[in-house]
Amino acid sequence: METKPKEEKISTAKNPKEEKKSDKKLVFIVLIALLALGNGAFAWLWLQERGRANTEVIVKEQVIIERDNVKAELLDLQDQYATLQTNDKTIQADLDAKRVEIAGLLEEAELHKNDAGIIAKLRNETASLRKIMKHYIIEIDSLNTLNKTIIAEKDKVSEDLNSEKGKSSQLSKDKSALQNTVNLASVLKATGTKAEGVKFKSGGKKESETNKASRVEKIKVSFVLSENKIAKAETKPVYVRIVSPDGKEITKSPDDANMFSYNGSKGYFAEKKEINYKNTQLGVDIFCGSPNGFIPGKYLIDIACDDVIIGQTSITLK
Repeated sequence: METKPKEEKISTAKNPKEEKKSDKKLVFIVLIALLALGNGAFAWLWLQERGRANTEVIVKEQVIIERDNVKAELLDLQDQYATLQTNDKTIQADLDAKRVEIAGLLEEAELHKNDAGIIAKLRNETASLRKIMKHYIIEIDSLNTLNKTIIAEKDKVSEDLNSEKGKSSQLSKDKSALQNTVNLASVLKATGTKAEGVKFKSGGKKESETNKASRVEKIKVSFVLSENKIAKAETKPVYVRIVSPDGKEITKSPDDANMFSYNGSKGYFAEKKEINYKNTQLGVDIFCGSPNGFIPGKYLIDIACDDVIIGQTSITLK
């Protein structure tokens, strides 16, 4: 009897080494998959960011182009406003204000060249200024037309008046000449003008003449107002102006209260006196003091009345 050989059993259990290798392979595959997903996500994000950056660049360029267009319009508007001129003070003041406003908008456009909102606002304001300018053009043209009409009417009236003026011109000249003659004839004259230095005795009741500067208390100016029947009889202020050797006007105080007019000029008077003039010859003495005393030298003296120098003299003190 033959004996059957024993069948060998095939083991289905995995080798531990093979299992370890298989696990490593799986981990490797997972890592590769994760890496691929990460790279894909990064690429997607990069594309998104690149697209956004490109969009921002395009928008920024568009804003700058819009800013340049607005600036060009503002500069053109500025030139047009500069050509608008009018004699109407109110309108001219408004035009000047608008020119200042345009200059401010140009500065704002330069400062905010990347701000789309500001540029849009500037465009709206530019459009408003252009509409306002058109209104001013119409208003100025209307005023110019009105002025031309008024000028034409004025020229007609002037033409009509010229003939009348021609008739009365000679009469006016004759009247003016006569008035000048009367005015000159009515000016008072100071004759026999002289000046002397005096000091006082007996409590000011007596005076004695002296030409020593250190002893002079006042300069006595004497003259005679001549008879003048044409001059107006009234109380008149007569002024004495004294210029000292050092070229200064002697006065009690250098203020408006001590100023007077003469021959179209103004100066300080040393003394004034109210004279009751009655068209007849009148002798006058005026005593002039000096707050700073008197110094040696020549003093120039003017006598004035009715804004005219009517007499002059001088005195030299030692």
